[in-house]
Amino acid sequence: MPAKKDTAATAKQKSSKTTGKAKNAHHYDASDISVLEGLEPVRKRPGMYIGSTGVDGLHHLVWEIFDNGRDEAMGGYADHVEVTILPGNRIRVVDNGRGIPVDIHPKTKVSALETIMTTLHAGGKFGGDGYAKATGGLHGVGASVVNALSTYTKVMVHRDGGLHMQEYERGKAKAKVKKIDTSKMNGTVVIFQPDAEIFSETGFSWNRIVQHILQQAYLVKGLRVTAWDAREYTGDIDLEGKDVRFVSELGLPLSSRSYFFEGGLVSLVRHNNEFQKPIHKNIFFVEKETDDGVSVEVAFQYVDDISARLSAFANSTPTIEGGMHVTGFKTALTRSLNNYARKNNLLKDSDENFTGDDVLEGMTAVVSVKLKEIQFEGQTKAKLGSVEARGAVESVFGEALAEFLEEHPEDGKAIVQKVILALKARKAAKAAKDSVLRKGALEGMTLSGKLADCQTKSAEDSELFIVEGDSAGGTAKSGRDRKTQAILPLRGKILNVERARLDKMLASEQIKNIVVALGAAIGDALDMEKLRYHKIIIATDADVDGSHIDTLLLTLFFRYFRPIVDGGFLYIAMPPLYKIKKGKELFYAFTDAEKVEVLKSLGVEDVEEAPDYEGEEDEEAPNTDKSVLDKDEGKKKTGKVHIQRYKGLGEMNQDELWETTMDPERRLLKQVTIDDAEEANRVFDTLMGTDVSSRKTFIQNNAKYANIDA
Repeated sequence: MPAKKDTAATAKQKSSKTTGKAKNAHHYDASDISVLEGLEPVRKRPGMYIGSTGVDGLHHLVWEIFDNGRDEAMGGYADHVEVTILPGNRIRVVDNGRGIPVDIHPKTKVSALETIMTTLHAGGKFGGDGYAKATGGLHGVGASVVNALSTYTKVMVHRDGGLHMQEYERGKAKAKVKKIDTSKMNGTVVIFQPDAEIFSETGFSWNRIVQHILQQAYLVKGLRVTAWDAREYTGDIDLEGKDVRFVSELGLPLSSRSYFFEGGLVSLVRHNNEFQKPIHKNIFFVEKETDDGVSVEVAFQYVDDISARLSAFANSTPTIEGGMHVTGFKTALTRSLNNYARKNNLLKDSDENFTGDDVLEGMTAVVSVKLKEIQFEGQTKAKLGSVEARGAVESVFGEALAEFLEEHPEDGKAIVQKVILALKARKAAKAAKDSVLRKGALEGMTLSGKLADCQTKSAEDSELFIVEGDSAGGTAKSGRDRKTQAILPLRGKILNVERARLDKMLASEQIKNIVVALGAAIGDALDMEKLRYHKIIIATDADVDGSHIDTLLLTLFFRYFRPIVDGGFLYIAMPPLYKIKKGKELFYAFTDAEKVEVLKSLGVEDVEEAPDYEGEEDEEAPNTDKSVLDKDEGKKKTGKVHIQRYKGLGEMNQDELWETTMDPERRLLKQVTIDDAEEANRVFDTLMGTDVSSRKTFIQNNAKYANIDA
């Protein structure tokens, strides 16, 4: 052992000397410092400006341009903002605000329009008289960042009696701003094409855009917002040309959504509670501006549910990570309800106080603040950092809530009783959770007879297959890669956790098995550092029961393992629907379209008439004996084509399951992501909650989108 230490020490000394010589020999001075000019930093590090280059970052481009029009409306200069998805997945955003100035900027010596579109931190939101009221654009990089990350951008400005236009390519102006027509209108039109070299995908989500503009319609009173889906448009009107301002004025037969609300946050709370049962009649609402100019709006209502739905906004920008205004809201809510409960003897002297989690359970709330000088944490404005917002919300909301509870004693009593129930449930759930986690630790996180664990201890290399049924579980255990793949069979359908409290959940053997297998606890105790698998794969049969189990498991992960979903660790296996065999040739088809292509490649002419066959692979599907012309050899060839339709994983042998569903080199997995958390929340409420009528309506309205296995 000493000899080895000496050898290591000598090697280390030699390495140090060599490194020192190399460093001294390396030329390093001011000429080695890279300076990125213009919008080059954006293209070099896009994630710093839009958060990611995935679908979230892609849609962030839309929000940046849309928010400019919305800010015009917040300032009282516009009343309509429109978003259109054009053919080729271009985006067109138009508002009827003042129009971006086009005169020469005194500092840059080029048009103000070109300055805004090609220069970071240039805009009318940094001070001066451009915006006298609150806006959402602290950083002032929105339009220029969108321009930098687009292969093509065009801006048309209706202003000062003229229509002005400038085009750009990857952030650089192709020519100077020019007047292309006269105009009696005001407003700005922005068209952009995201750069496929930057973004992993460039397809926009219609639903995501609709949800965003709907939200903004609630938040900005007097603003009409409209979305158009023109991706399939083949008409004669040039939607990108100078003769079109609002697509809404053309009367085209395109999919569209338009919203206008005067109710503000109260309407938004009512919308979010559409499929919920309120426990008190009156929706709380307060709107007030503090002496130092901070505008505060809060609305809430409790419903008969265990989930909290808190939406927060700063200058109408969604702050999904919360911030100072949310902190102020939670502080005032907890203090006010504790004071009211004590004052009215609804809490006994021996009872402990409500916690923040207790008072949030079952609440649907919206908190919105507007500030002249706003500070976000991070470029994507996900968290509000303005300290004054906390005090403003705490003061305004606290005073108003105390008055509300006194003026509406029945509502106040119902709210406190709801929170008391949450307190009792929290204590019971904590005891159950502690019991399960202690038991899991004592058992070394293993499940005898159920979990077939993998050999590696590296979470990054480990996969957990949650498999439907013991039969498929047995096949998966036999066919897996024991080094990296673990198998956990489920016995039937798990508990629907949508309305189940944690203590009831953890009494379920199936859910307890999942919690212990993952090793990271559950709910607010979830510790991602302890997660034992970085790929969790739901593998169920391709039938109605399998889809139901998928939904139950997705509900569990969405409600109680949300960081696993957000982290990209949850997947759904996509086993093939068909096994197609002709002679020694073997193919698997994952969709009906793939089956058609395979059959065509095998020379089956009447593809539509070729039947599916469910059964053993060595039996022949009837009427599949086809005689076709081999184009290469000019000869006839015949042969039986066997088509097997898989109904479940249990029908596959271990080799088939490995080849099609478990082999990392050949399998097809669908990663579970959440494009819109609020919309996902509503869908889970509807499908998994107790309101039968809303579930029936949802299914009727969406039945045409279902892939029904008849």
